[in-house]
Amino acid sequence: MTIFTDQLGRKISLTAIPRRIISLVPSQTELLYDLGLRDEVVGITKFCIHPEEWFRTKTRVGGTKKYDFEKIKALQPDLIIGNKEENEKEQIELLMKEYNVWMSDIYTLKDALQMIAALGALLGKNEAATNLKLEIESRFRRFTASSPSSTSLPPPTLNLQPPTSRLRTSYFIWRKPYMVAGHDTFINEMMKLCGFENVFTDRDSRYPEVSREEILEAKPELILLSSEPYPFKEQHIMEFRELLPDAKVMVVDGEIFSWYGSRLLKAPAYFSTLIEAAASA
Repeated sequence: MTIFTDQLGRKISLTAIPRRIISLVPSQTELLYDLGLRDEVVGITKFCIHPEEWFRTKTRVGGTKKYDFEKIKALQPDLIIGNKEENEKEQIELLMKEYNVWMSDIYTLKDALQMIAALGALLGKNEAATNLKLEIESRFRRFTASSPSSTSLPPPTLNLQPPTSRLRTSYFIWRKPYMVAGHDTFINEMMKLCGFENVFTDRDSRYPEVSREEILEAKPELILLSSEPYPFKEQHIMEFRELLPDAKVMVVDGEIFSWYGSRLLKAPAYFSTLIEAAASA
């Protein structure tokens, strides 16, 4: 029997490498695919859209907040993988009474890399997870080294240094009411690495609701409209330009900013392009 500790500090005991896995988090579902767990993953959520092959063929056990417990029982999982923010506490606690549940808890890039390594050890994919982690680290080091404020490559500990010249920025995740990413969010971590100063980190909530008046008072120079969870599109740009004519308004890939699994491989190149576009305004 082997004991593993999840990112909430909970311990689970496994007698063998899990062979029937349910993932309740889209970004972690994609990670499991990229670690090579093609047959082991038997259940996903209706929001686990990547990879498309799994979205079409794997059993969907509900959303990220509410599950079909009968479907889960029928799948006979020996491991369920969730996340503190993505999943609803009461539902997860019900699952914990019946199954082995491993939970991630992610606020920073360091947390995400620890999660990848931990799942590699848990699922018998140490080599794949280590290679993925090292490649993500390498790409982020090159990304921060190429920023105007950097003069040398950060050390292997991934002590990344974001640009010192920072655009005052707001990142919108919802409309009617307006909601933004605030402090202690993975999105805020990515914003900092891009050199974007989040103007709403002073709020009590991690995802505060903001009024038009509060947006005007915050005076962001850059407004980022996320493609998820609210599907902001080009048609919404004018709405914000009318509110703040001098601000640069852009629709951005929400998956790149908030998915903390293997999609992080794509983040540095995307952020480089985004920073260039924001600077050219």
